[in-house]
Amino acid sequence: MIEIKNISKSFGGRKVIDDVSFVLQAGRTNLIIGESGSGKTTILKMMVGLHSIDSGQIIYDKTVFNDLNEKERQNFRKDIGMLFQGGALFDSMSVEENIAFPLRMFTNFTEHEIIDRVNFCLEKVRLVNVNSLYPAELSGGMKKRAALARAIASNPKYLFCDEPNSGLDPKTSIVIDELIHELTVDFNMTTVVITHDMNSVIQIGENVMFLYKGKKWWEGDKTTILTASNRELLDFVYAADFFKKKNPNSNL
Repeated sequence: MIEIKNISKSFGGRKVIDDVSFVLQAGRTNLIIGESGSGKTTILKMMVGLHSIDSGQIIYDKTVFNDLNEKERQNFRKDIGMLFQGGALFDSMSVEENIAFPLRMFTNFTEHEIIDRVNFCLEKVRLVNVNSLYPAELSGGMKKRAALARAIASNPKYLFCDEPNSGLDPKTSIVIDELIHELTVDFNMTTVVITHDMNSVIQIGENVMFLYKGKKWWEGDKTTILTASNRELLDFVYAADFFKKKNPNSNL
C-alpha cells in the first residue's frame, strides 16, 4: 500500500499539486487520471523521488519516503519497477540484455539465475523467442511488453506505469492493460498507472483518482465512474469517449 498524505508542490510560485491525499492499494491497479497539465506526472515524479514535495508525506507501507536520504532512497528504489511511457529500452542491448540489466545491477544472482528470471518474465508477458532481438526489431506492442518484463524482473513490490498505452493501437492497448492487471494480482504488487485513456479506466480501473487542476476532484472505481455526478469528471470522461469515436486510432 502507498499512502499519499496532503502533498503539495509548486513551481515558480504556481501550485501544481494542491493538498492531495489518496491511498493506493496493494494487489490492485490504481489509476491516476486527468487531462494534460492536471498534475499526474508531477505526482508520479514525487512518488519516486524525482521531484521533492513542498509539504505532506508519501508513505510506502510503513516507510515515509520523503524522510529518506538519497542513499536510502536509492536502496529503496530496488523495490520499485517502472514502465516508462516510451518503453525506454536500451537500443544497443538485446531484449535479454535489457531485462537482465536491473538484475545484474541490483542483485547477486548467478548468470544462470539471471537467464532463468529473464525467461520467466518474458513468459509472463507472453513474449517467446525474442531474447536475441533488439528493440528496433520489435513492434510497438512487443517493446512495451519487453519493457514490462524488465519492470518486473527484480520482483518489485511497487509498479509504476506512465501512460503505458501511449502510441499503441486499441487492440494492443487492451493486451497491455490485461497484462498489467494480471501481473498486479499474481505478484500482489501496488500498481500505479498514470493515464488519460478511458479504455484503461473501464478495463482495469479498480481504484481511480481524478485530478483536476492539481486537486483530487473525485475517487472511485470503474463501476462508479460512469454514474458519477462530478461535472468536471464527466466532461473528461465523455469528451475522451467522443474523441475516441471520432479518432479510433488515437490513444486518448
